[in-house]
Amino acid sequence: MEKTARSHVLIVDDDEDILVAGKLLLKRHFSEVVTCNRPEHIPLVMADHDFDAILLDMNFSPGQSDGTYGIKWLKRIVEIDPNAVVVMITAHGNADIAVDAMKHGATDFISKPWHNEKVVATLSAAVQLRQSRSEASRLKRSNQVLIEASGANRQNLLGQSAAMARVHSLIQRVAPTDANVLILGENGTGKELVARELHQQSRRNEQVFMSIDLGAVAESLFESELFGHQKGAFTGASEARIGRFVAAEGGTLFLDEIANIPLHLQAKLLTVLEQRKVTPLGSHRAIDINVRVIAATNASPQALRDEQRFRQDLLFRLNTVEIQVPPLRERSDDILEIAVFYARLYSRKYRKPEKSFSTEAILAAQAHAWPGNVRALRHAVERAVILSEGEHYQAADLQLTAPQAYIASETQHSAADTRLADLNLERMEKALVVEALSRHDSNISQAAKDLGITRTSLYRRMRKHKLTNNGPTDENR
Repeated sequence: MEKTARSHVLIVDDDEDILVAGKLLLKRHFSEVVTCNRPEHIPLVMADHDFDAILLDMNFSPGQSDGTYGIKWLKRIVEIDPNAVVVMITAHGNADIAVDAMKHGATDFISKPWHNEKVVATLSAAVQLRQSRSEASRLKRSNQVLIEASGANRQNLLGQSAAMARVHSLIQRVAPTDANVLILGENGTGKELVARELHQQSRRNEQVFMSIDLGAVAESLFESELFGHQKGAFTGASEARIGRFVAAEGGTLFLDEIANIPLHLQAKLLTVLEQRKVTPLGSHRAIDINVRVIAATNASPQALRDEQRFRQDLLFRLNTVEIQVPPLRERSDDILEIAVFYARLYSRKYRKPEKSFSTEAILAAQAHAWPGNVRALRHAVERAVILSEGEHYQAADLQLTAPQAYIASETQHSAADTRLADLNLERMEKALVVEALSRHDSNISQAAKDLGITRTSLYRRMRKHKLTNNGPTDENR
């Protein structure tokens, strides 16, 4: 048997002959063998070494045979290192005592007089167990750090409009379940943010959230990426690899751009979802999986119902619950909140002074269609933060043109616009509503149209700021 790399073994026995014989035998198979003839020295020895296996005698006094002293030190070892792997040494006839020791944390036992092959085999297995425990512990700590880091950098799902309120309501109701969710929406609407919010509000939130963009995965690598492969499974598979389903065990797997999968691969994904098992390429053994699947696509519901493009049985499996994320043009009420959020974010990132948005910029942003949705708005704000030279962000900084209604009345209301640009978010919103009502003699329909919002949204803001269509209420004078 070859020597086990980086393996450290401790032998504890009061019999010097056992210690000498054990060291001579084991040093041929393990990289370091340390002996100890006094159990009270165990804490000191363990403080100086990290042992993969400990060989511990059951009895340390002449005539002692009940094993109580050995169990005492077994408990002490486990207190010092809960992951310690301890193999007990016992005399023939004391097997019942050794079994009792295993209930207190021992891994195995060896009977005296021992057989060399048995000792080496038992300790080799013990070393492998310790190394497996250490690796599992390391991966658990690493996973926890990744989860915490992901949570620390998590971006909230922005928007309080009526359209987004429906999305938030669905998330709150669906997240605590393990139901599969299909998220629909145009590019840039924030489908992954919805998926992350579902994960954060679920019972799996302490486990991993793993995302994969299926639109960026080559067809030839689909099975390897999702299900994993064994070494030599195909040309170039120089080592084994676990797939995303296994890597996301216990957590959430987000399959983005699900509609990009070819039909024959959709069948393989369906089988995995139905059986809750994956079989890596090159393997004949199926692996049980426990993951929640959330999928997303920018394909329209009509396209998904086309059987020539998407399997309907897979669609039924994926969309136990369906969440439609509205495009930004349908929730212009949220534009100012989103713009302010990213302006602050990029101001800190690029160490630029924080600025407010001018009325012109706000109205221009709310009137714009934003074909790229939130992603396009974010990029426009980032560019404005970098290039803006004025005291406030202007429409030109966002590469937008002010609405014609604003340009026509700019001369008459320039003083009011200047005042508005100096206010904070809440005061700016209130001032905009007051200004719009004033321009149109309290005509709600015209004021709402000028602001680029619905009548319902305008009434909601008037209630929020305690305004009537005749101006501020007495409470706010």
